[in-house]
Amino acid sequence: MAQADERPRGDPWHAFGYLVAGVMLYGSIGWLLDRWWGTGFMVAIGILLGAVLGLYLTWTRFRIPEDREDPEDAVAHPQQTTTDTDGPEPDEPDEQATQT
Repeated sequence: MAQADERPRGDPWHAFGYLVAGVMLYGSIGWLLDRWWGTGFMVAIGILLGAVLGLYLTWTRFRIPEDREDPEDAVAHPQQTTTDTDGPEPDEPDEQATQT
């Protein structure tokens, strides 16, 4: 059974969606506060806050953590020791196994 790849995908539509949704949501909240309080600056604050939060969500969703080792890299590129002379080379057959 194959495990789902949990690494972030680089789909630009997800990033666009986060940015637009943040601007629309917090801009709407700022507009509602402007109507309620009778001010005219909360919509601008809401739009800016929504853009910043959208960028933050995009960054947290699509960044690759530095402390997490990628399991695919460990399988694709196993660490090989070049100083190991005890065992036979992978290309050479094992002489003890062929003598029995």
